This record gives sequence, structure tokens and C-alpha cells, in this order.
Amino acid sequence: MDDFRPDLARQLKLFPATNIVVADMIGAGIFTTSGLLLLELGSPLLMLALWFGGGILALSGALCYGALGAAMPRAGGEYAYLSEQFHPLLGFLTGWVSFFAGFSAPLAASSLGFSEYLAGAFPALGLGDNAGLLKKAVAVGVIVALASVHLRGMALGSKVQNYLTVGKVALIAAFVVAGFVLGQGDAGNFHARTASDAPAASWRVIGLSLMWIMFAYSGWNAAGYIGSEIRDPRRNLPLSLILGTGIVMVLYLSLNTVFVYAVAPGEMQGVIAVGGLAAARLFGPAAEQLISLLIAFALLSAISSLIIIGPRVYYAMAKDGYFFKGVAEVDPVTRVPSKAIVLQCLIAGVMVLSGTFDQILTYMGFCLGIFPILAVLGVFKLRNVSGTTGKAPYEFAALLFAGVSLAILALAYFERPIESSIALVTVAVGVPFYLSFAKAKRRMTEA
Repeated sequence: MDDFRPDLARQLKLFPATNIVVADMIGAGIFTTSGLLLLELGSPLLMLALWFGGGILALSGALCYGALGAAMPRAGGEYAYLSEQFHPLLGFLTGWVSFFAGFSAPLAASSLGFSEYLAGAFPALGLGDNAGLLKKAVAVGVIVALASVHLRGMALGSKVQNYLTVGKVALIAAFVVAGFVLGQGDAGNFHARTASDAPAASWRVIGLSLMWIMFAYSGWNAAGYIGSEIRDPRRNLPLSLILGTGIVMVLYLSLNTVFVYAVAPGEMQGVIAVGGLAAARLFGPAAEQLISLLIAFALLSAISSLIIIGPRVYYAMAKDGYFFKGVAEVDPVTRVPSKAIVLQCLIAGVMVLSGTFDQILTYMGFCLGIFPILAVLGVFKLRNVSGTTGKAPYEFAALLFAGVSLAILALAYFERPIESSIALVTVAVGVPFYLSFAKAKRRMTEA
């Protein structure tokens, strides 16, 4: 009977696949990290250089995942790549980490960010500083609302995602252009420092900063997770990764340039809601409400993309026998992994209500930095895959990505050992779960 189970349908062309990459990348990171980065680095020019370097690193990863996805166009992303090219344990562990740090936690964080910025955009809603429970209810509500959309099928879900993403990109572009053309900024900010006696940033601080930046760039591999639903994946999957990552890199550099132009480094350092501060300095205090609405809209798109992407990883794991069996079920009418979608949203909802997000940025960044290093090295095995070749550009990109990413993780560990150690413990806890699933799978096979 298993042979007659419905599978995921190849419905996505290049445009919606690229939109999902863009939507998944542009989330809370770009709107919350620049002030923190400047506090650590002290120099706006160094911060901009690291944003550029992070973009090059993300593009390198996208090139590698494009080659891997074209050779293995199935759901799951690096779960599929690591399982097929190295060992199912590595595939399981990346999916295990993604379940908590890769999708559920960012989904919770983005939904909480949405409620925070919605409060700034519409003060009359009563979501002020003392309305913590109400903000969490709004955050859970937006997860439920968008999950309801995506449970109705990829056709509707991708259409909604397209509108949200195009609107988000247009709003960001409008803010950047208006900031330079109409805003009251100061070009001298680029050469200033947070303090005249601030010491130069150490390599450990630079490594930690790059890890935060790579968290903001996370999503450059998004199309790989939905490989089973992309039409003509040999062409469209690599193109969607490269185009989406390139678009986001340009937007990130433009936004940060506007932030620095608008706000003096000493005033920006340590500020989380740096977008609102920049709008207020460029256009006056009233603009802060408008930028809050823009960021809320941007986060809405990110929430939607996480609901699309994450469940495809758990679906792929369960289909292979390395996760709860029911999660592999596909709705026969809507052709989406409905139980996987519901499971992820339940976990994210619990995280929203628990409110345990202290130092989550470093934790998520370290977790998400581990397994892509192994996955990109898989391009060296593509020469042995029928119909594919290990081309030099992919191999060079893999070496660059793996080498720099390893250095970032090592430097970040020494700078923030507690959060980094918790991330490693999360990985280690997944091992006994893998052994349990693998044992159950062997029993079923023998039976």
C-alpha cells in the first residue's frame, strides 16, 4: 500500500522558488543585528565589510547547494545530501538541529518580532511594553493563520508567499532609495567610530560577528529543502539559490549603508530596533511608525517561508524512517506534509509562550553553522554521481565556504563558549534518538 501514497508535487517554477529563498533569508536578523555588531566592532566600515564578506560566503554555499540540489532534487536539503553522500546519522543530526534551531526557534522569534513591530506601528492596539501575554497571543495567532494558508496546498501557499516577498523587497528598496534621496543623513558617519578610544576588534569578536551575520544570511539554502516540489530542478533549483542570495546580499548591503548614513555610530551601538532609529533620524520621529510596519510586514513573509520549508525536512526524515512515521504523511488532496506543518507550528508555539530566548542568536548561529560545512564538501563526490560533474567553481566555493565557516565557529566558540556548548549538546542529544529510529527501521525491514 505504501507505493500508492501521494507524494509531493512539482509545482514551483523559478520565480516562486527564488521568492522562498529571499523570504526565508530576510527575517529578524537584518533588522536587529547591526546595532549589536557595531557595539562589538566599533567601526561602521568594518561592519559593512563583514556584511559583504558574509554575502560572498552565502553565495559560495548557494553555488555548492545548487550543484548538490541539481544532482539530488528531493526534499530535505542538507538532510538528503548528508544522508546520501556520507551517512544517515549526519543527515539525521542536521534535521534534528533544524527541528529546534533551524526552523522552530526562528519561527517563534520572527513571530514575536512581528508582534513587537506591530505594537510600534499601531500603538492603539494596546500592545505596549506591559502587554507581554497579549503580544505572545498575537505571535501564536500569526503562526496559526499562516499555517492555515499553507495547509491548503502549495498553489495557494506559494501565491501568498509571492505577494508577501515582492511587497517586502519593494518596501525595503523604497526605504533605501528614499533614505539617500530625501533623508537627512551624514556621510561622515562612515569614517567615525563608536568611541575615539575604542580598541580594534579582535579576531574572536570578528568571528562572532560573522556568525551573527551568517545567521541573518541563513536561508541561502532554502530551495534545497523543497527540491521535490521544484519543476526542472536541474535548472531552477541552482538558479533560485544564486538569484535569491544575490538579491538579498544587495538589499542587506544597501540597508546597512542607509543605517550608517542615518545614525552616528555612537548612537547606533547596542540598539536592536536599528531600523526604526534610522527612519526617525532620516525623516523625523513620525517615520518610526512607518518603518515598524515595514519590518512587521517583512517578518510576516519570513514566518510564511519557515512554515513552507521546515516541514519538508521532517517529512523527508520520516519518509526515510528516521523520524516519527506520521510526519511522512502527505494530504491526498492538498499534497502537502500537513502533519509536519502542524508539528512544527506546535513546537514554535510552545517556544513563543515559554519566552526562553536569551542569547538565542549565538545558539542558533552556532547550530546552523555546523552541518552546511559538511554538506558543501559533498560537491567533491558529485563526480561519482551519474550524469553530474564536479566542476572547479563548485569545488573552489566549497573550500572557501568550509574553511571560513570552520574559522568562524572556532572563533565564536572561544568568544561565547556557553551558548556554543549548548549548541553542541543539542547535536549530541540527537544521537540516541537516531539510534532508536534506526533500530526501529531495521526491525521493520527484517519483518
